[in-house]
Amino acid sequence: MELANRTTVQEFILLGFGVEQQRRYLLLLLFTVLYMLALAENITIIMLVLVDTHLARLPMYILLSNFSWLEVCYVTATVPRMLFDLAFPLGAISFQACFLQFYIFFSLGYTECFFLSAMALDRYLAICHPLRYPQIMSKNTCYALVTVSWVCGFLGCMIPVTLISKLNFCGPNIIDHFVCDPGPLLSLACPPLDNATYIWQLSMNVLVIVGNLVFVLLSYGVVIFTLTKSSNPGSRKKAFSTISFHLVVVTLFYGPVVGMYVAPNGESNPQVAKLVTTFYTAITPFLNPLIYCLRNDQVRKAVWRLLWKRRNG
Repeated sequence: MELANRTTVQEFILLGFGVEQQRRYLLLLLFTVLYMLALAENITIIMLVLVDTHLARLPMYILLSNFSWLEVCYVTATVPRMLFDLAFPLGAISFQACFLQFYIFFSLGYTECFFLSAMALDRYLAICHPLRYPQIMSKNTCYALVTVSWVCGFLGCMIPVTLISKLNFCGPNIIDHFVCDPGPLLSLACPPLDNATYIWQLSMNVLVIVGNLVFVLLSYGVVIFTLTKSSNPGSRKKAFSTISFHLVVVTLFYGPVVGMYVAPNGESNPQVAKLVTTFYTAITPFLNPLIYCLRNDQVRKAVWRLLWKRRNG
């Protein structure tokens, strides 16, 4: 991302949450705990899939382990800087570091959209085409889906971030947020604002976010319709339980993201924007492993197998 030479702003000031000292320390403690728990939960899932031969063969858990790695990257792209600003308020971030965080943060968000689509495709094939599922969703197919998700996520964000980085920022340099988000950054650009930049950003958001959301909803819609016609109550109940957890994760991610980056004036209120961003950057990476695995029999059995091996080995 080549930055424009004409810019006069060399660094930005992140205002953070703008709370008094006592509340700031409470937030620092809260988000430190959430961050450590999110890392522990997601790394546990990754290690469990790696060491358990049964889970390592199942496509859903191959995707889930890679999704957990994505969550580790996602929470690490934003929360450590948030913790730093809570400990040392009004900290400066360089122009280059700000746009690097913006690029990584948004690319990981785009990648999560593609991952949720891949996981929806996996459930669609497993439930709607069970006989062909083992041949279609092989290990190679899973790793291909993972690779495509990462590549599309990071390529899709490159053009909007590059265009925004080439705008002229001549002051002020105060960002009323705890991350380098496009809304506050665009508000600091010196007029006239390049319409092409805004159109590119909105177009990519609609294409990636809305496009993947539609695919996910259609996939689960067909799955639910198929399950309603199933003649096996036991398997239908188990499948509905799995799908319901997947839909909770989809709702937790897409609800805030669509409201922020697709809906008109989604970032117009700084306090609401901070609250929503906090939810999907710090809280959902903590909740997702619990939602996917807390009531999952296969994960619980894998944990018991691992404990039994360690006890007897």
